[in-house]
Amino acid sequence: MNLFETTAYAAQAAGPGSEPVWINLVMLGGFVLIFYFMLIRPQNKRRKEHDALVSSLGKGDEVVTAGGIVGQITKVEDDFVKLQVSGDVEMRIQRSAIGATLPKGTIKSLGD
Repeated sequence: MNLFETTAYAAQAAGPGSEPVWINLVMLGGFVLIFYFMLIRPQNKRRKEHDALVSSLGKGDEVVTAGGIVGQITKVEDDFVKLQVSGDVEMRIQRSAIGATLPKGTIKSLGD
């Protein structure tokens, strides 16, 4: 009995009973569909909703930014909006940073 000698065993060759290639392609296609419906499609839907929100902004709308700043839009420019956050304080915010619009009167109900 020699401990340093290794024995190689031949793997069985794939016979006529092996899986067809099209099954692997169907599985790959299934994974692509799962990723599309679980990840890509919902993200595109959210992006379209946000683009519609940003394009519909107008003077007098009450909004909250992605950073949590609440204010009323006083001026709409190409890529920016002026947001009145308190009394005489106005901030210029990028339109894409607007997170949501609020119902009219929300700022007054928050209490200045």
